[in-house]
Amino acid sequence: MKHIVVTGTSRGIGFELVKLFARQGHQVLALSRNARPVEGLDFPNVRSFSCDITNPENLDQVQANIKATWDKVDILINNAGAIVNKPFAEVTREDFEWVYKVNVFGVASLIQKVLPFMNRDGHVVSISSMGGVQGSVKFAGLAAYSSSKGAVITLTELLAEEYKETGPSFNVLALGAVQTEMLGEAFPGLEVPTTPKAMAGYIGNFALTGNQFYNGKLLQVSNSTP
Repeated sequence: MKHIVVTGTSRGIGFELVKLFARQGHQVLALSRNARPVEGLDFPNVRSFSCDITNPENLDQVQANIKATWDKVDILINNAGAIVNKPFAEVTREDFEWVYKVNVFGVASLIQKVLPFMNRDGHVVSISSMGGVQGSVKFAGLAAYSSSKGAVITLTELLAEEYKETGPSFNVLALGAVQTEMLGEAFPGLEVPTTPKAMAGYIGNFALTGNQFYNGKLLQVSNSTP
C-alpha cells in the first residue's frame, strides 16, 4: 500500500488515476481546484480538497495535511496542467504567466512542499507533452504550453541529479494526444484514439514501478508524433 499524491484530479487522466489507485488499495490525496468529482467517488482511502497549485497558501495547506495524516509520501504525480492555443502574436503576457504558473512554477512549488515526506524509494512523476520534447513535431498556437512542458522536462533532469544520493527518483512522461476535456477545449472537434483511462493505466503502473529502472529520464508515451 502506497501513499500517493495526484494533482489535476477533477477530470481526465487525473480522475482516472484516483480511481485506479483507490481500487488497488492505496491511500490517495487528490488535489484539484474542483474537489467535487473525486468527493463524489466516496472511496474511504481517498482524501480530496480544493487546491490551486499556483496559490502558496493552498500549498501550505497540502503540506500541513500530509504532516497531520501521513508519515510519508511514496509517489507524487504532477498531472495538473494548463493550455492556451492562440497564434503567437495574440498570446498575452497574462496567458504566458498563467500557463507557466500552473505547468512549471506550481509543479516546482508542490515538489518542494512534498519532498520532506519522501525517502530514497519515493518517486516523483511529472506529466509533460510530446510538444515539449526537443526535435518533436510542433504545433502552431502552443508556444506557451509546449515551451512550459519543455521546462518541466529539464526541471526533472536537474532534480534527479540534485537528489541522486538521497532520493527520491524523478522521471517525466511526455504524452501524445489523449482524448481529455483539456484537449477538446484547445482543439475542438479533434478525436484521438487514446483514452484517459488507458493512459492512466500506463501512468499508474509507471509511478508504482518505474523508479526501479529509471531516474532523471524522459519517456515518450505516444503512438504517434506528437
